Amino acid sequence: MWFEGIAWAASAQAQPSGGFDQVVYTMIVPFAMIFGIAYFLLIRPQTQKAGDHQRMLSSLKRNDEVVTSGGILGKIVEIGDKLVTLEIAQNVRIRIERSQIASASNYGKAAVSKKEKGD
Repeated sequence: MWFEGIAWAASAQAQPSGGFDQVVYTMIVPFAMIFGIAYFLLIRPQTQKAGDHQRMLSSLKRNDEVVTSGGILGKIVEIGDKLVTLEIAQNVRIRIERSQIASASNYGKAAVSKKEKGD
């Protein structure tokens, strides 16, 4: 019982070490694999989504209907570089930052029935 720690130390010294190859395979490769998985599952999709949102914001124009990040639906009345004026009801206008527009909306557009299409 008293010499148990010494026996373990002696057995660890007796085994040959793997050197640099062992370090690469046991530490660096798993970290590289974790980073690769995180890149393809988290980082890349998020940057693509941000790019799509930026393209949507740059293509906005007057009379587009949008939804803000707070859930407010409105029609763009004035648009600037940083601020957008939305009309949320008749003669009710609010100013918001352009970056707070979440998406383009199709709620206010009337649904076209099959009879109107000619089908």
